[in-house]
Amino acid sequence: MKTIGLIGGMSWESTQTYYRLINQQVRERLGGLHSAKVVLNSLDFAEIAQLQSADDWVGMERLLVSAAQSIKAGGADFLLICTNTMHKVAPEVELASGLPLLHIADATAKVLIHDGITSVGLLGTRFTMEQAFYRERLEAQGINVIIPDDHERDTVHRIIYEELCQGIISPDSKTVYLDVVDSLAARGAEAVILGCTEIGLLIQGSDTPVALYDTTEIHATQAVELALI
Repeated sequence: MKTIGLIGGMSWESTQTYYRLINQQVRERLGGLHSAKVVLNSLDFAEIAQLQSADDWVGMERLLVSAAQSIKAGGADFLLICTNTMHKVAPEVELASGLPLLHIADATAKVLIHDGITSVGLLGTRFTMEQAFYRERLEAQGINVIIPDDHERDTVHRIIYEELCQGIISPDSKTVYLDVVDSLAARGAEAVILGCTEIGLLIQGSDTPVALYDTTEIHATQAVELALI
């Protein structure tokens, strides 16, 4: 079994989901008392959020590179960044750490392509929805990406930072998110990516007839597959 490296804490609410899913799936596949080999470096999300507000991606890169290097020193064989937004600096983190990185957008694209999805809605932080680093990764693999309108993006982003990352699960916010999902489907999305690792805490596939792709679950599953090759 390979050792999985996790850069977490962004937020810890979703990092614990990664840890649970990875260990559950290792136990299901190997049975008995098996659990995953994991090296976790959990960052202080307040520091990251402050740098995001200042648009200081170089500062964020330094923090993640340092975390990745410590994870490598801890014996990890490959690396996951346990958040969609911070994949903006994924190429730099992978290069500086010397560890192979399982990119969350590539992992998601793999499943979408397998399922024959060619047009998808994208929910996430404003950074993920609006900037090119994530959408272009999907589009390069033949997947059309539809994002919410400006007002919807504001609302989706606010709920992530003010509620989900702080462990607040609101029925009203769930209704708002499901309305945005319906809007994306009406504009031609065959499915919707939950492109923030906290969104799966709020809405699940059973809440809507629109197919939802939870990036946390997808990323964790492919990490286990890679660890057990």
